Amino acid sequence: MPTVLGLSCYYHDSSAVLLRDGEIIAASQEERFNRDKYSPVFPIQAVNACLQEAGITAYDLDEVAFYEKMYLKFERTILSHIVGFPFTFRSFLDTMPLWLKDRLAVSFAVEEELRFKRPVKYVKHHLSHAASSFLYSPFDRAALLTVDGVGEYACATMGTGNGSQIEIHKEMQYPHSLGLLYSIFTAYLGFRVFQGEGKIMALAEFGEPEFMDHFAKILDLKDDGSFRLDTSYFSFNRGTKMHTPKLEALFGPARGENEELTDRHYAIAASLQRTTESVLLKMANHIHRQTGEKNLCLAGGCFLNVTANSRIRDESPFENLFIQPASGDAGAALGAAAYVMHTVLGQPRTQVLTQCSLGTWEHDRSIEVLLRNKKASYQKLERKELVEQTAQRLADGQVLGWFQGRMEFGPRALGNRSILANPADPAIKDRVNNVIKHREPWRPFGASVLLDHVGEFFEPATPSPFMLLVHKIRDDKRDAIPAVTHVNQTCRIQTVTEENGIYHELISAFHAKTGIPMVLNTSFNDREPIVRTHDEAYRCFEESNMDSLVMGSYLVSR
Repeated sequence: MPTVLGLSCYYHDSSAVLLRDGEIIAASQEERFNRDKYSPVFPIQAVNACLQEAGITAYDLDEVAFYEKMYLKFERTILSHIVGFPFTFRSFLDTMPLWLKDRLAVSFAVEEELRFKRPVKYVKHHLSHAASSFLYSPFDRAALLTVDGVGEYACATMGTGNGSQIEIHKEMQYPHSLGLLYSIFTAYLGFRVFQGEGKIMALAEFGEPEFMDHFAKILDLKDDGSFRLDTSYFSFNRGTKMHTPKLEALFGPARGENEELTDRHYAIAASLQRTTESVLLKMANHIHRQTGEKNLCLAGGCFLNVTANSRIRDESPFENLFIQPASGDAGAALGAAAYVMHTVLGQPRTQVLTQCSLGTWEHDRSIEVLLRNKKASYQKLERKELVEQTAQRLADGQVLGWFQGRMEFGPRALGNRSILANPADPAIKDRVNNVIKHREPWRPFGASVLLDHVGEFFEPATPSPFMLLVHKIRDDKRDAIPAVTHVNQTCRIQTVTEENGIYHELISAFHAKTGIPMVLNTSFNDREPIVRTHDEAYRCFEESNMDSLVMGSYLVSR
């Protein structure tokens, strides 16, 4: 019964995943422990949480797998600095200490932190992404597509999976990267890289793609989805900006972080988004022509782009789609461990990833101790009564924190660490955005929808268990759910089944009271990582303007 620990760290979204006998025992991101969003550090707290969940120590591990080959990545980094010398000299001085201290010393860090003395298994970055999706998909055979910023050299790969074997057929290499392009324009439009890409996707729907010809000048796109960037517009490892003055000469001046958004900014965001969709759709169509497979597995940070995912669902020839819920680098820790477990060690595949509640959890006893110490106003209720009262409060227009079971793995809150509200209330969206989440008023919310009722409100009536797809709201239902209706009349949805446990019961009770088979669902946080513990949840509730809080069996009121 092999036990494999997968690790991702030193860039962003560091995480740890523990597999035993092919099953995912636990998975956590380090940011949830150290409260540093997108934390890059060695994920020692996440590792310890995974080991604790399994009831083992590091001495019980058979293998440790790392999500990329660091020496190969170091080679690419050195070469890019040499090519750009002397302009890259400052970046060289800034980054070399990081390489010498941490990035080239993964094996030493594993031995020092975990006392694990066997050789670490290194898996290529995009192979880790591909494995994270295919090996936990429902498919025995599938085409594989991975797209992100950059791994060692690869920025995108195409391949196939068969049984437990994965073969990469084609890759695009740095600096010709769709992920980097999106990040560069995220910064150009005044948002922070890693944090602002989702904002750009939302902004895009407020503008018209009037700059498509500009993007055609900087990106030479082929029919197979491959492309070459004109690097004279971009600044790789040079100075503090990711673009050159030539880009501003083409698109206009970059937006400052606090500068007012204009129609030009909306149009650039729209053009960037449409270009991204075109690239990914061409890639999907090409790999279908090359492989003839009916199933497609997607992974890599670019597949957190729900609009692009939905175009692949709707317009590509593939019959079935599986998107890794932790598509970014956090999920690559799962892929590295899965590749070693199934492809290297030959352990049969037995698990399909249908939900991602894989993190830590809190016992009712500890929750009650906290509430007593805080002198909170609370009730302990039996499950049926808890669900009934919570559903009634939502129906009455309350906004509440919902803290149940194990923390989710990946960037989405899927009903375990969520803030919930009534999607039929037209005032709720502004209240949650402005008063509770303290974020931009134009950002949309997703909905958690009972799978059996999706077709009543949305098109197409297809599953979306990880909130990675958008659905068009039916014309006759647009006025019914204004709080989750985006400006383009779509909604990012999570489909909920009985496998979601008490969350399914809550939405069913809300449906019975209101006729609305869904709730507004956003992550339980306020400009910080999603809450992990009961004390973090209570603090967020206390400091926000939520009306109620549900933690375990306890209903807390103001």
